[in-house]
Amino acid sequence: MEQANHVPQIMVVDDDPDTVTILARHLQREGFVAIEAVSGAECLRIAFEQPVDVILLDLMMPDMDGFAVCRALKDDPTTAEIPIIVITARDDLDARAEGMRLGVSDFLAKPVFRRQLANRIRAQLDMLATSRATEATLSRFEQHNRNGGKK
Repeated sequence: MEQANHVPQIMVVDDDPDTVTILARHLQREGFVAIEAVSGAECLRIAFEQPVDVILLDLMMPDMDGFAVCRALKDDPTTAEIPIIVITARDDLDARAEGMRLGVSDFLAKPVFRRQLANRIRAQLDMLATSRATEATLSRFEQHNRNGGKK
């Protein structure tokens, strides 16, 4: 979805408003549009209402933790493709294993450095663009074959 005129929309989800503000500033300095959410429920509401290219998600939040948010996003076809990068102080093997099982794309331990964050986001955007281009090519190929090889 990273077209020449499209500025990637990156959602930051953390129950700590200071963390959200800091990460949003990092994103803006790197040329992204930052969308801020301070709860899992707010993340889901926004993700279902507007286009989001990547979600930066904290794991340890009250009411709805990052795993529950991830599960809800991946279970819905409209949000299932959105890459999720977990940014958490909980950087243990169990958390990583559960995240990967749920479809998390990447993990970053707090504190996060701006360039590292930007590189990880760009990698996810590149992978998503490649995946979509491959799907489009396969779709055209299948259509071509259904038409008996004719245009």
